[in-house]
Amino acid sequence: MSSKKFFSMVIAVLFALAIGGVAVAADTGPATIVLKAKKGNVTFEHHKHQEKIKCGECHHGPGHSAYTEGMKIHECQECHNKNNAEMPKKLQKTMNAFHKNCKDCHKEHKAEGAPTKCNGCHKK
Repeated sequence: MSSKKFFSMVIAVLFALAIGGVAVAADTGPATIVLKAKKGNVTFEHHKHQEKIKCGECHHGPGHSAYTEGMKIHECQECHNKNNAEMPKKLQKTMNAFHKNCKDCHKEHKAEGAPTKCNGCHKK
């Protein structure tokens, strides 16, 4: 193999690795998440929230440790459930945890169009 071909292959491999690395680094979760709810499902526009707030505003680690870049994101109900005696009783229900976190922020951003009434998020 000529050195020119070898050099071209090395460049191609490095380029492919760089593109793959960017794709992995850019994994910011799903664009949209549907949260099942009795009052109507909530279609959560994850990507729109990411544009305005930091991940740590919603996501946290065990014991409510601060979110750090690259931390594994668990489903909320892994901790927010009735079997977790360490969790305050009110926050054992994921609905209460979401409402506690979402409602205040939505009230703060009402002027920007954030819904503040139940049917603004819950759609039947």
